[in-house]
Amino acid sequence: MSAAGGLPEVLTVGRVGVDLYPEQSGVPLAEVRTFAKSLGGTATNVAVAAARLGRSAAVLTKVGADGFGGYVRATLRGFGVSADHVGTAPDLRTPVVFCALDPPDDPPLLFYRQPTAPDLTLAPADVPWDLVAEVPLLWVTGTGVCAEPARSTQRALLEHRARRAHTVLDLDHRPAFWDSAERAGREIGWMLDHVTVAVGNRAEAEIAVGAADPAEAARRMLARGVGLAVVKLGADGVLVATRDGAWTVPPCPVDVVCGLGAGDAFGGALAHGLLAGWPPERTARYANAAGALVAARLACADAMPTPDEIEPLLDQAPERPRS
Repeated sequence: MSAAGGLPEVLTVGRVGVDLYPEQSGVPLAEVRTFAKSLGGTATNVAVAAARLGRSAAVLTKVGADGFGGYVRATLRGFGVSADHVGTAPDLRTPVVFCALDPPDDPPLLFYRQPTAPDLTLAPADVPWDLVAEVPLLWVTGTGVCAEPARSTQRALLEHRARRAHTVLDLDHRPAFWDSAERAGREIGWMLDHVTVAVGNRAEAEIAVGAADPAEAARRMLARGVGLAVVKLGADGVLVATRDGAWTVPPCPVDVVCGLGAGDAFGGALAHGLLAGWPPERTARYANAAGALVAARLACADAMPTPDEIEPLLDQAPERPRS
């Protein structure tokens, strides 16, 4: 699929890196013997997930002038994602992220993004402004505003976009990238006034709007002008809320291999459902199934599912959302 005029249907903005996954589960990093390499980074994974579902997608980000930067571009293209807007920060290195599958459902991450990550050096000169205004779905992230100049650039993107549908904020809070939760809440919260959809887990929603209760957090997002609020509840499913009502969609139970990437698979499926014009509960069921499949696999981008893999799991999932 592609948008009119050859535009991609999805443009994601922000984090990219190379993920190194232990091939031994349930042990700390010090005891891992071998690692498997995979493309990673929230914005990048969401683009890959959307492409796996048949959507044309592109990523706006930056890598270092190193071999891993070449790997990122080649791997994106291999997944059918445009790398035309992947720039290069000549004096920085492409980030590397280690995870330990201990515990597998919520693996700890060790980020190598010093002195800063190339994706946090996105500047106005890097931005395809016409594409930002016209792309059917723009996806921005909470980590995209954790440092300058990316913070000001992402704010300018949203102002230029002028809250056109679909403008999606992935709350994507990584505490290691912030000096305080209060600062993260202010910066991520600012974006709620400029997007049409917000999605995140319970903890991320609390950071953004200051409410620990998912239903209250969703209400606060809607009060900021968001049209669809999505709060992922882990083993309890997902809450979706609009001005017309709220529904809790049950989870898809799986045996978890690695929890990383499940949220990004959910995001790509959310983008797919929004572009298809599906009702919120149908989109949430589909996204739940996509996330569950990735949780049962090792790796992020390489594990993103296809429609042929999602549909059978949907047939096994509980049908009725709870209102």
